[in-house]
Amino acid sequence: MCHELRHDRVMHISMTVPTDDLTTVRSVYRELEEVGYDRAFSFEAKHDPFLPLAVAAEHTSHLELGTAIAIAFARTPMTLANLGWDLQTITGGRFVLGLGSQIAPHIRDRFSMPWSRPVERMAEMVRAIRAIWASWEDGTRLDFRGDFYTHTRMIPAFDPGPNPHGPPRILTAGFGPRMTQVAGEVADGFLVHPVNSRGSLLQLTLPAIEAGLAASDRTMAEFELVCVTIVVTGRTEEEFERSRSAVRQQLAFYGTTPAYRPVFELHDRGELHPELKRLAGLGQWEQMGALIDDEFLETIAVVGEPAQIAPLIRERLSGISDQVSLVNNRCPDPGHLSEVVEALSGRN
Repeated sequence: MCHELRHDRVMHISMTVPTDDLTTVRSVYRELEEVGYDRAFSFEAKHDPFLPLAVAAEHTSHLELGTAIAIAFARTPMTLANLGWDLQTITGGRFVLGLGSQIAPHIRDRFSMPWSRPVERMAEMVRAIRAIWASWEDGTRLDFRGDFYTHTRMIPAFDPGPNPHGPPRILTAGFGPRMTQVAGEVADGFLVHPVNSRGSLLQLTLPAIEAGLAASDRTMAEFELVCVTIVVTGRTEEEFERSRSAVRQQLAFYGTTPAYRPVFELHDRGELHPELKRLAGLGQWEQMGALIDDEFLETIAVVGEPAQIAPLIRERLSGISDQVSLVNNRCPDPGHLSEVVEALSGRN
């Protein structure tokens, strides 16, 4: 049930940091902290997602640092447990481990790792990481035996011991009801894919999360729902149109993937999938973007002048979540959404 809309409530605000230029790591995270963001995520694409956060920890003091996402199936539970434990220590308890599955061709052909039953594998991955952490935190004998992962050996030479800040939180990401439900069953939160709308959050995401929480005997009060939200804005007409055009292309690209089709279908755009896939095969990217009409763009993205964005985000997420992660990567300047952050954080 939706709560009463409040236009003054404080929100927890994240942003995913563009990863192309590693030379900016020393400055960009600090600048996001100064702007007022609560958390900054790294993203696994061209570069490792963990190393930049170790550097960022040395140049920030209170900004939460997380991965959104690190590719879980490219690694083992033990390697992820070590990375999470060490970054929790280095950041002084500010680290959040965000995991996603990627898709079969990348796991098999890029990482040379096994792929099968991704929903069950993700659930087991999180449980295995927690079992390893428990063995380090309180001396529990490591005896995890699953369908995909087995961890039964831990000796003092490889046991880092209790973490002074406790174990990190684990967020999972994904698309579709089964992978979404897994987050409610085993994770501390869920990273909603940017192809979402208020309608899809209410009709597709929340029911799956609530089913998972019920299975784990928890409530939404104990869970973090991070609504990754695309923003289209600009201080000039040129900036605004550049942002709008970039999001058209972004949504057209997403529309080629079958996993995202349910959101397109929810808003009567299911017929776009085969045509977008055909055009992608021909490399006709400009034509693809033209198929994303204004109504659908404004259903998925939050669109407006900078002063309008914060109220629109609050309205969109009212009764759903007070956690938002802003996506406007075509404008990588950390300060370009500063007035939005100020308004959402209650500092204006």
